[in-house]
Amino acid sequence: MEWNGKNKVLIVGLGLIGGSYARALKRLGYTVTALSRRQETIDYALREGIIDAGSAAVDEKLVGEADTVVFALYPGVFKDWVRAHQSLLKPGAMLTDVTGVKSCIVYDIQEMLRPDVEFIAAHPMAGREVYGVENSDERIFREANFIVTPTARNTPEAVEWCKSLGRLLGFRKVSVLSPEEHDEMISFVSQLTHCIAVALMTCSDNRHLADYTGDSFRDLTRIARINDAMWSELFLLNREPLLRQMDLFLREFSELRGLLAAEDAEGLRGKMRLSTERRANFDK
Repeated sequence: MEWNGKNKVLIVGLGLIGGSYARALKRLGYTVTALSRRQETIDYALREGIIDAGSAAVDEKLVGEADTVVFALYPGVFKDWVRAHQSLLKPGAMLTDVTGVKSCIVYDIQEMLRPDVEFIAAHPMAGREVYGVENSDERIFREANFIVTPTARNTPEAVEWCKSLGRLLGFRKVSVLSPEEHDEMISFVSQLTHCIAVALMTCSDNRHLADYTGDSFRDLTRIARINDAMWSELFLLNREPLLRQMDLFLREFSELRGLLAAEDAEGLRGKMRLSTERRANFDK
């Protein structure tokens, strides 16, 4: 299994990430097709040259010709699609995804999947505060991380194939984690941060805040413009790891509050020095 110009790639779910995959792979010379619920999405992608062909319905020919299928669907919809349409897949086809949670998805998909196709899960840690193929842009991958989450069912060749996809798309770093390690990590670096941004925006109803705030507030709440349908599903599917991280954050925040209430300047400065030291790891 290797990436070459003969690969035909099908994107199932042509939104921001699916569209960005399509743009990158099309530019690199791959034949890229897509399935999406809305005909307007397919029409736009064809008009802009993002894909070579597409359909708003499950097209047997497009599915059956694909060497690679990238699923950019909500987790529940992803399972339903595989359950209903896997019979259309080409023998030997490679499947991957962009789903933001893994433990509750990967094992179920692999359990139900035909033995002559392989699903190797991945998570492109990239995004924007806007949605839809109209906002897709392959440049979002350049400084982002790509995580491959194999299980015991995956072959070493598939893991390398998926890592190669991340490099091909231009991701800054490609890593490998188990589905469980991924979900614990993502609950902290992504889901908790979205919870904090949402809480910041919902704890005050002052409609004039935009007139007074500086860059710090804007930076902290950038991700508060949130797709409620997708993120609520992701939170609930990763409930236990996220609750653990929320409890850790609440304890740390409570400790910081205690230092302030006690007028403990040195304690506050100690927290700030530790924060500065750890944040420096992101600037290397």
